[in-house]
Amino acid sequence: MNVLEGLQSIRVRLVENGAAPETLALVDTIMQRAALPAASSASTQSLLQLARMLARSPAASNNMTVYNDLMRLEEDLQSSAVQYRERLEAEEAKPVPKTKKYYRELKEREERKSGT
Repeated sequence: MNVLEGLQSIRVRLVENGAAPETLALVDTIMQRAALPAASSASTQSLLQLARMLARSPAASNNMTVYNDLMRLEEDLQSSAVQYRERLEAEEAKPVPKTKKYYRELKEREERKSGT
């Protein structure tokens, strides 16, 4: 995922959470840096990773309001990730329907057993 796109998504989530203006200013500042041509190839694995990096920034360390906003966002992202993983596991746990070939072979094996 592109860092700039991730930061834009994080900003939207922070606004939805009612984050402090200082928190939004921090994200805006980082977004300006990420928009520079030298940083255009920067990527990240997830929004959660970006939120953690923001929470470790000096601006967050020096301002408890910013830090708390970012921690709330991180918690939301973690719970979303857990729900997503649970949904995937539930889908994988569903029984796979058997093919006609399976039933045909089963019938042939049964006929062979009863015939001998």
